Amino acid sequence: MKKTIHLTILSIVLAVIIAYTPAYAKKQRVLVFSKTLGFHHNSIKQGIAAIQKLGSENKFDVDTTTNSTYFNLQNLKKYAAVIFLSTTGDVLNDEQQAAFEKYIQAGGGFAGVHSATDCEYNWPWFGNLVGAYFAGHPNQQNATLNVVDRKHISTKHLPEQWKRKDEWYNFRNVAKGLSVLIFMDEKSYDAGKNKMGDNHPIAWYHKYDGGRSFYTGLGHTEESFSEPLFLEHLLGGIKYAMGRKK
Repeated sequence: MKKTIHLTILSIVLAVIIAYTPAYAKKQRVLVFSKTLGFHHNSIKQGIAAIQKLGSENKFDVDTTTNSTYFNLQNLKKYAAVIFLSTTGDVLNDEQQAAFEKYIQAGGGFAGVHSATDCEYNWPWFGNLVGAYFAGHPNQQNATLNVVDRKHISTKHLPEQWKRKDEWYNFRNVAKGLSVLIFMDEKSYDAGKNKMGDNHPIAWYHKYDGGRSFYTGLGHTEESFSEPLFLEHLLGGIKYAMGRKK
């Protein structure tokens, strides 16, 4: 009789623990979306492989697709975050856009990589979510990045000045209220005709419409996705989008 009571109590305790375990303690899942209707980055292949590896090493599952029909309420609710990996063009129709808005409003997460700012120009909600729209870029070249927030999960490992080569975006329609992580030092490279001056962010995060958003303009080159500092930066951004703070 006592054994039965003890087993019953144990079962109740386990049920309570499972019910109240934070979502981030369970194995989460992210969706990598890499549809392109404009320029197609060759680095998408390396980016997908890198995120899959980051997932296996950090206990989250990774689904990948270029299929816009994945953007429906039933499917999106499976994911802790959706990653737009170098997307270009108008990649979602009106119904899919509405489903994604509801996903974010319900507390979902978004991470944008590189040309995630080069899509959906006619969808203002997305422009505010990702944080800006692409305005152009000069030739690939070395530049100095000023890491102004080294407490965030995506930048705490970076030096204050980070020198590297990539394709450096200029932006327009920069959203208000962004928490900037990294600024470009335009004195360290030729920013081209769309240069932004001293206020030239290249990575940021913010809470938006009930959800979380992270964006990094880095990641044009194939080599980026084998670069340890960039991979840790990307991982931190994905973790933030998933709701992980550590």
